[in-house]
Amino acid sequence: MAGRMTPIEIEKIFRDEAGRALATLIRLVGDFDLAEDALQDAFATALERWPAADPPSNPRAWLVNVGRNKAIDRIRRSIAFRGKQTELAHELLFNATASDEAADMMALDDDMLRLIFICCHPAFSMDVQVALTLRTVCGLSTLQVARAFLTSEDAMAQRLVRAKQKIRLAGIPYEVPDRDALEPRLRGVLAVIYLVFTEGYAATSGEDLMRPSLTREAIRLCRLLDALMPRRGEIKGLLALMLLHDARRAGRETAGGDIVLLEEQDRALWDRCQIAEGLMLVEEALRLPGRPQSYAVQAAIAALHARAPNYKDTDWPQIAGLYEVLLRISPSPVIELNHAAVVSMVDGPARALDLIDALEARGSLKGYELMPAVRADLLRRLGRRDAARDAYFAATSATQLEPLRRLYARRLAELADASRSPA
Repeated sequence: MAGRMTPIEIEKIFRDEAGRALATLIRLVGDFDLAEDALQDAFATALERWPAADPPSNPRAWLVNVGRNKAIDRIRRSIAFRGKQTELAHELLFNATASDEAADMMALDDDMLRLIFICCHPAFSMDVQVALTLRTVCGLSTLQVARAFLTSEDAMAQRLVRAKQKIRLAGIPYEVPDRDALEPRLRGVLAVIYLVFTEGYAATSGEDLMRPSLTREAIRLCRLLDALMPRRGEIKGLLALMLLHDARRAGRETAGGDIVLLEEQDRALWDRCQIAEGLMLVEEALRLPGRPQSYAVQAAIAALHARAPNYKDTDWPQIAGLYEVLLRISPSPVIELNHAAVVSMVDGPARALDLIDALEARGSLKGYELMPAVRADLLRRLGRRDAARDAYFAATSATQLEPLRRLYARRLAELADASRSPA
């Protein structure tokens, strides 16, 4: 039948729905590892059943219900193996079987926010908060998370195991905390929501540049936070930033999945309604009392890109000035790298390369995959072809994202063609 699905289509649905399905399963069974195993069991069942019959109308609800049943089966097998029924097993089994399906579907939209608040509990360091989010919310493998932290897979696996044990042993509640408890977690929650968005906007690895389901989810979660804590400049700023970036989605890749750089994008494809909302939120965020927040300044930068009629007429001096503000209020090596790239549009690539050299000498971004890519672009623009070629090879080795690898291959081919052309 035309409605039946291939394994590749099923895998795409699973990637899109896994985060929210996992969040709901964690609420139902009360255990990270059991929920992850149950979701994998549900996915295996989907691979077996969906190609032979019409797929369900709501794949996420199907994965949750089948995963819940798989978790029950695992609990029962564990009880039978031990020969006794422990209080914990009784509790998990009750939680998994007692919920009403209609109530489950009403709760689905809030489960991801609950999961993020667990990941951002003050008992965890920021590194652990980020690692848990990448693993559970973004669905990255332990190896991919380890690469993001420049550590081994075994070390990261142990870190994640310890975090999950702490959640279980400390009885950290699976809930959005009351208003008084929101404040201490807000910084971490905003950081991980933006992390979810970033993984959807420019994936860490794989064949696809973007995972729109993650960008939509991050925007939805930020809207929920804005409703919970209105008149907060950092929340409105982050929401504006994500909307303005996501508005460019249709122009960022070709039909074949290749990257279209900002200077080459067809701006008629940008979502003007989303841009209008983002611009309004930027103004609201900057008007609120207190000093400008990092996300609001970043959103102001994105707003200048959105307002520009074309790449050449972008207000690069003002963007460079905003990056200098950002460096004062929220200094980081990544912001320095972005600032250097913008300086190249104002003062030329040679000046920007000096900034990159200084940044690299400090070792602040050692292992950061975009560093060689920025260096390569500056060297290419300066006509230093051999050095640019070496930097593009380094950039290719540093990334696990196939669209970026293809972009660097195109740049290398252009450099080769230029070398063969007569002067």
